[in-house]
Amino acid sequence: MTEPSFHETFAGGIDIIRWPHKHLLPESEIIGFFEGRDIQWTRWSRKAQEAFDVHSHEFKKTLFCVQGEITFKLPTLKQTFTLNHGDRLILPPGIPHGATAGSEGVTCIEAGKSDSDP
Repeated sequence: MTEPSFHETFAGGIDIIRWPHKHLLPESEIIGFFEGRDIQWTRWSRKAQEAFDVHSHEFKKTLFCVQGEITFKLPTLKQTFTLNHGDRLILPPGIPHGATAGSEGVTCIEAGKSDSDP
């Protein structure tokens, strides 16, 4: 990213890098972040208050909130946090999590990468 961000670390090895600027983080920079690391990415959107059931992944998940907001719930760690535009979540493999889109919906770009990927 072109400018510094605010980094938060949570139990379970979860990291959130907050976008501290008033200007929007260009989507092209997010895509460049993944492509520069040769990681396949996916862009998706959800309607207001649409929820994801609790699940986990076998890979490290990196997610950028592109528009709107999304609240993650991590029941086994008893933690809840909200991502806003430009914020990045790094979620280690095996962490159960659910999420709910904000009041105006959410758009995210994410990718997963296992430790065995080149």
